[in-house]
Amino acid sequence: MSMWVVIGIIVGVLGIIISNIMLLKYSAKFKMPKAYTPPDAPGKKQAEAAKGEEPEHKRADQD
Repeated sequence: MSMWVVIGIIVGVLGIIISNIMLLKYSAKFKMPKAYTPPDAPGKKQAEAAKGEEPEHKRADQD
């Protein structure tokens, strides 16, 4: 291998490493959104009915 090919490979690897470090520093400035809370599961209403409890939306209307 010629000397220029070795130098090119070294420069390429260093370029990739430096660009990844710069990307990590840049992305660290962004704020993460709050944790996702999924909506009520469809089986929850069936479980409340089996226990004999009223669904939450009916309880809130009575207050």
